[in-house]
Amino acid sequence: MIRRQIEPELLKLASQYPVVTITGPRQSGKTTLARMCFPEHFYCSLEDPDAREFATSDPRGFLQQSERLIIDEVQRIPELASYIQTHVDQRDVSGQFILTGSHQFELTHTVSQSLAGRTALLRLLPFSIAELNERLSPSEYLYRGFYPRIIDKKLDPTQALSFYINTYLERDLREIREIRNLRAFEAFLKLCAANTGQILNKHRFASDIGVDSKTIDGWMSALEASFIVFLLPPHFVNFRKRLVKSPKLYFYDVGIASYLLGIRNPGHVDSHPLRGALFENLMIAEKLKQRLNQVRTPSLYFFRDNVGNEVDLLEDDGDGVRVWEIKAGRTLGAEMFKGLNSYRRVNPAVIESTLVYGGDESVAREGHHCKPWHQFP
Repeated sequence: MIRRQIEPELLKLASQYPVVTITGPRQSGKTTLARMCFPEHFYCSLEDPDAREFATSDPRGFLQQSERLIIDEVQRIPELASYIQTHVDQRDVSGQFILTGSHQFELTHTVSQSLAGRTALLRLLPFSIAELNERLSPSEYLYRGFYPRIIDKKLDPTQALSFYINTYLERDLREIREIRNLRAFEAFLKLCAANTGQILNKHRFASDIGVDSKTIDGWMSALEASFIVFLLPPHFVNFRKRLVKSPKLYFYDVGIASYLLGIRNPGHVDSHPLRGALFENLMIAEKLKQRLNQVRTPSLYFFRDNVGNEVDLLEDDGDGVRVWEIKAGRTLGAEMFKGLNSYRRVNPAVIESTLVYGGDESVAREGHHCKPWHQFP
């Protein structure tokens, strides 16, 4: 059993709050984590039609099945949160309910409305490199991704990710947003993969696919809600420069992006023109996992001005700024430091400046720390 880095935080929060809510992509390990950490809790899934009918017809009776419950896919019955609120208010006990769900916006809205102040909220993403502790190349990670079932069952990534995407299209999206033109939406998914690590241009997406911008807005929101993609916002600071104000597009799991790009084996990654973008996606997702596993606000950004000076990743916790440039190449070269050098000229008060690259040696160059990819974050 691979231990999850978020586990100590989950146990601590369950000792402090009556309800803990775990969100994350389907098959990211939410149920396994909850049942492993709370073996004495009674488990029920609202994917089960009988359990769903019980919870709908007799919510109070459903919640009284046991003193402590794990309720899987709780977003299936949003009104249940109001009954949970009443239940925990009557019985002030920590860790009564562990809730899980895979629709992030819908579930977050539900718990913030009904369970404000009563629940801790965690986000669990697929495995991180640190959790797996494997000896794989970047290309192998980029091809396979990090979904627990693929790793645990040693599934063929191409086949498993195909099933994942098809299930997602047929089920989750129709729950979040009715998709009438599946062919156009599939083209949209592939276009997202082709624009991994790029500034999001919804108008160009709409033009390329032949739909309106409102449709793109709705589809993008659906991908975000179901933990397929995330948008990295730009960092705004008063440097008297015109700064890019649109976000950059990334996938929570880089294996899905690779699958959508037609990558069918690790060797294909090595020669793919988007290998650098996929590598950047991998590293940024790893940093996001680290912060979420520590139950910290992401506070992650990128920086780009109107003349193209850019750093790939910026972390701002209020105590100062840390910046990273990400390069897939294994050999260090002066051109790799261009973005970091330009940023330090406009903001000398950088706490940490690091180049993350595809090599193996940890060294200092040009006033920056150079960190091998497998030691990041």
